[in-house]
Parts: sequence; C-alpha cells; structure tokens
Amino acid sequence: MENEKKRCIASEKLCDTGFSYTLSVISGKYKMTILYTLMEFTVVRYNELQRYIKGISYKTLSLSLKELENDGLIIRKEYPQIPPKVEYSLSERGKSLMPILDGMCEWGDKNRI
Repeated sequence: MENEKKRCIASEKLCDTGFSYTLSVISGKYKMTILYTLMEFTVVRYNELQRYIKGISYKTLSLSLKELENDGLIIRKEYPQIPPKVEYSLSERGKSLMPILDGMCEWGDKNRI
C-alpha cells in the first residue's frame, strides 16, 4: 500500500467533478422547484408555473426556464396561435434527474428539524 499516492485536498479540483457539474445545472433558488413541478404535472404552462411557485418574479422564472432549456433539462413547446401558448415539460435528460430530486425530498422528510 505504500506505493499508493495519497490524495491531498489542496490538489483536488472540485470544479472538474460530476458533483460540481450537477450543482451548476440545478443550482438557483427555483430550478429544482421548477423541475419537480414539471415532474409532478408533466406539461405546465408559464402562468401555471408562476402560480404554483409563489413568490417567483416574472424575470426570475423566465431566466430559470431559459437556463434549464439551454442545459437540455426541459422542453419548451410554442404553439403558433394568438394569444401565444407555450408549454414546458421535462426532457429525457431532465427526467433522469428525478431520482436525485426524489432522494433529496426523502432525506428532507426524514431529517427535517
């Protein structure tokens, strides 16, 4: 075992890990709430999201949705009609995050103080 190189925290790069990448994709005050809402209700319109997530501003919701779409976690479907109709749903990539969010919910339920 002497030949094994000891790991030193000073030489580690957390930013290069899968953990760091996952956090970068879901970080933000409302992103996980948006993802969880889409998991629960499958297809949701913008105003429904805003009603469900109390306290979120128009700007914050718009920005969060754009980031989640750019990261490939949600699908934005726009219908060519007047008034405009836009629906949001989870992509397959977004659905693959749901076991992680479920685990976080379970942990929170068990460890709530």
